[in-house]
Amino acid sequence: MRRFAVPTAAVAFLIIGACAAPAPSPEDVVAAERAFAADEAPLGFKRSFLKHSADDAIVLAPNPVNAHESLRAQPDDDLAEPRPHLVWWPLYAGIANSGDLGFTTGPYAFDGVRRGHYFTVWKKQPDGGWKWVFDGGVGADASGEAAQGSDVAYLSTSGEKSPSPEAAMTAVAALEEALASAAAESLQSAYGAYLDPDSRLHSSGPPPSKSESDREKAFAARPARAAFAYLGGGASGAGDLVWTYGGADWADGEEPRKGYYVRVWQKRKGGWRIVFDQLIPSPPPSAPQ
Repeated sequence: MRRFAVPTAAVAFLIIGACAAPAPSPEDVVAAERAFAADEAPLGFKRSFLKHSADDAIVLAPNPVNAHESLRAQPDDDLAEPRPHLVWWPLYAGIANSGDLGFTTGPYAFDGVRRGHYFTVWKKQPDGGWKWVFDGGVGADASGEAAQGSDVAYLSTSGEKSPSPEAAMTAVAALEEALASAAAESLQSAYGAYLDPDSRLHSSGPPPSKSESDREKAFAARPARAAFAYLGGGASGAGDLVWTYGGADWADGEEPRKGYYVRVWQKRKGGWRIVFDQLIPSPPPSAPQ
């Protein structure tokens, strides 16, 4: 019987290799984003955003609210042409190892003028389709970004996992608390403990920071310190990708300012790292009449 040992092991190895699931690709998330963007012209803002968002999706209006409740309260779009259009396109995307959570980001333009950078978190639905669960953006210089239809850069998928999505959320929530504590003293130092060379930072004003070499510009556009308050987010099934959002308070000179942050954390061999971060200032309060 020993003569069958090696062939049997080899066959088993081949079967296992053939049945192994291919690594997930952000292509499906990019396709979902592009389909969403393409629907703005024929459907209008309200209907296209309702169509592509999950029931529990969150938008900033300017505070976090349920997207469906906020959108349904708005008047229907006047689809008569000519009319100004909101246009956006993905240039960077990532997906979880479990293929059920991802994100895209890129420039957005209104009425033909580039206004800033959007950020969308996508979640795979029970029917296999994708719906977004968070959509936001920040006004910033997008003049140097690639044109619509350009190739999309991908975040490398992690090979790490957590025991469960809940375990991943618990671990990241603790890191959020530690980061918030440090950010009250120094924002840049607080982030320095969690950023990798390929981390991306989006701030109001300058172009996105895509590497360590241009990170100083991103922090120059941010306050020296801030008070962060974690509000929630979600984790992938593999527990390798987590998105979070929360409130932010800081001072602009003598003026108090408020806003929100959204982050993507990825589990790597050395621990959890921030791979994307966007700080979104709320509009300043109107002057009293």
